[in-house]
Amino acid sequence: MNTTDRADLPTIAFDNSYARELEGLYIRWQPAPAPQPRRVVFNTALAAELGLQGLDSAEGAALLAGNRLPEGADPVAQAYSGHQFGGWSPRLGDGRALLLGELTDTAGQRRDIAFKGSGRTPFSRGGDGKAALGPMLREYLIGEAMHALGIATTRALAVVATGEPVLREAGPLPGAVLTRVAASHLRVGTFQYAAAQDDLPLLRRLLAYAIQRHDPHLAAHDNPALALLMAVSERQARLIAQWMGVGFIHGVMNTDNMTISGETIDYGPCAFMDRYDPATVFSSIDHHGRYAYANQPTIARWNLARLAESLLPLLAEDPQQAVAAATQVIDNFPLRYETHWLAVMQAKLGLRADGPAGAVTDLTTDPQPAADAALARDFLATMQGQGVDFTLAFRQLADVAETGDAAGLRQLYADSGALDAWLPRWQQRLAQAGSAMACAAAMRRVNPWIIPRNQRVEEALSAASQDGDLAPFNRLLALLQQPFSQPVDAALLQAYTQPAPAAQSACFQTFCGT
Repeated sequence: MNTTDRADLPTIAFDNSYARELEGLYIRWQPAPAPQPRRVVFNTALAAELGLQGLDSAEGAALLAGNRLPEGADPVAQAYSGHQFGGWSPRLGDGRALLLGELTDTAGQRRDIAFKGSGRTPFSRGGDGKAALGPMLREYLIGEAMHALGIATTRALAVVATGEPVLREAGPLPGAVLTRVAASHLRVGTFQYAAAQDDLPLLRRLLAYAIQRHDPHLAAHDNPALALLMAVSERQARLIAQWMGVGFIHGVMNTDNMTISGETIDYGPCAFMDRYDPATVFSSIDHHGRYAYANQPTIARWNLARLAESLLPLLAEDPQQAVAAATQVIDNFPLRYETHWLAVMQAKLGLRADGPAGAVTDLTTDPQPAADAALARDFLATMQGQGVDFTLAFRQLADVAETGDAAGLRQLYADSGALDAWLPRWQQRLAQAGSAMACAAAMRRVNPWIIPRNQRVEEALSAASQDGDLAPFNRLLALLQQPFSQPVDAALLQAYTQPAPAAQSACFQTFCGT
């Protein structure tokens, strides 16, 4: 594999702390060469954050396909375990991904730079290690949508076509490599793998590394392992609450897909709910609804319990004390989640017009949150079984806040009787939050017009991967990058804010992309 320090490419100041400090949790490996690398999409804004603007070129495409490696890169396939749909897999790891290294961005934050779809590794378990263009474009698109919505996420720097087909059930598909950027790729599964090796020094090194990477202030804590568990629990509580607030369904909340950083990772069989139904499942492999929309908070807690189990040897010398300490954190997760969920819902309902939308209320001391939580749940209940679009309902509710006219909102309901009974309660509470204009403006800042509507995503990916036409993809991407702005063009407003017909939505499925 060639390296390059050509003058027409930026110098990438790689560090390789993961490879340097965590021997035993990776295998050094090289990406497979791509016969005809071609840039499909390049994230100019993210490149600027990383100081990598010069990669948007033919030479950059060769580098981002793995044909050349920047000087200082030390590619490794990371090792991790995982519970997949509840079943234990002791050795998963990066079957088609490579961590090239880390760099410090323009804000001083350390970021991982990794390939996805760069070929077979020792963890591939019989797979080809490659990726198809469509799923890589999906990851790029959904990651940018989540970022614009203010939700912690990994992001894609680029998608590069490789010039060779990959074979899938649908037949040969164009291959691609995605370059993923993350605060780190440490997962619950990373800790599970270290714990399963029965190597306490390795587990200690991983703990110290994770704390230094994400929570350096915890290094001096009396019990660093417990402090990290609490920090990860808090981040995940906030993340899942944000998912629920926009109707996002991850689809594969396995422990190897839960990050220590609190970022959303791995956009495989994910999708956004249109018509409100807590049982919504999009993943073609989730036959029993384990990862349905309403189950996501419970699964997050279950995953955190697996992290706690991995940390038990570091929580206390006495096993019973370790279990007690871990159990307290896990049992406290529902309260932490409810706290963040309530903050999200209060903002969506306009009940924080005079305060910061992200503020979190102490549910144990403030009497108002119980009433607000009931109000939020009752609004969701009005949508149940009515075919109401989740995103449009909250956006239309902002119009009701401003004008008092609920005609547009009622049109979303098959029967608005429950809504009509709920509205006076909400309007009475809204009057305590601020002026009508302030409440409506606050709601419009957090309730998007534009989400990745499933039918529009599929149209964009199909046009790009089958016809080589990126116009639908770029048009959708531009709208997703401004999710709270109402499209001025009436045709765009109709096409990109409306759900698919109910019959189409009912049979819509997403796939893992492998």
